[in-house]
Amino acid sequence: MEVLVTVTTNVRFNLVQPEQPPGGRDSAERPVDRYRAALELAGYADEHGVTSLIVEEHHGSPDGWLPAPLAFAGALLGRTRSTLVTACAILAPLYDPLRLAEDIAVLDLAGGGRLVTVAGIGYRPEEYEALGLDFSRRGALQDEVLETLLAAWSGEPFSYRGRTVRVTPRPHSRPHPPLFVGGSSRPAARRAARLGLPLFLPAHLPELARYYEERCAAAGGAPLCLMPPPELPAVHLTEDPDRAWEELGDRFLYEARQYASWQTPDVHSVMRARATTVAELRAEGVYRFLTPGECLSMVERQPAGARQILLHPLCGGMPAQEGRRSLRLLVEQVMPHLKEIEE
Repeated sequence: MEVLVTVTTNVRFNLVQPEQPPGGRDSAERPVDRYRAALELAGYADEHGVTSLIVEEHHGSPDGWLPAPLAFAGALLGRTRSTLVTACAILAPLYDPLRLAEDIAVLDLAGGGRLVTVAGIGYRPEEYEALGLDFSRRGALQDEVLETLLAAWSGEPFSYRGRTVRVTPRPHSRPHPPLFVGGSSRPAARRAARLGLPLFLPAHLPELARYYEERCAAAGGAPLCLMPPPELPAVHLTEDPDRAWEELGDRFLYEARQYASWQTPDVHSVMRARATTVAELRAEGVYRFLTPGECLSMVERQPAGARQILLHPLCGGMPAQEGRRSLRLLVEQVMPHLKEIEE
């Protein structure tokens, strides 16, 4: 009997370019080259059966951290044929609800239902301020966006801010495009249960998952909660981790320190690191350079049914060639052995 492989392989892109080397636009590491490299990697990942490509959203970061995940998701959908593209997460309260409904509907049609959207609420007040929105109203804004999306995707007229509107075209997916509520708080869990939506947790939070399931049962709904396993580092594959930490560890540290500068104590994330040096980061384990064998050992330690790999090939401005090597090792030396783990 054939055994289904349940290990999901994810390749993450945020297109960070922390340094602008001398030469600017003529440099070999121009931002445009980074985008092109990401699209090249996406095509290769799709050809070799990677489960999902992940894009994310932050605004106003001097390193060019991806601010337009849906625009780039569209580019990825056009470059691929079967791999899922996961926007994890969009900061939903920052969008005009009707335009967001239209954009996701169009992407759902263009990708044949391959776009998965995680609607997060964000944790950086400056992102709200930059767009003229009140951070203290983010919960109410999130409610309005999610309720509008669900009504808009029905294809029928509905009441919106005191007027009757209709959003077209209707999406390909039924009853609507894949939409998760993202968050690590009880209000997020209650919101998902009330709206009959699945919940996406950004960290291993089993108590919150149980709370969500209880709220779904009380509402008469069927729960679906995606939660990372206890061990899910951002991984870069290499045949020589010592060399990689010495030569490239600062790329991991850059992202770790950037996240640390944004996150408050109440933020839960698999990307939460406290290290201030490369040596500390290596010891912490949130970011890891692994050989293919070490990666497979990590997957074996994860709980059955929740086994995942999160490859971050261009992390922190990682050279594109290093990213290509990392993805090739995943495809050639890790993925062929994943089925053996599940048997």
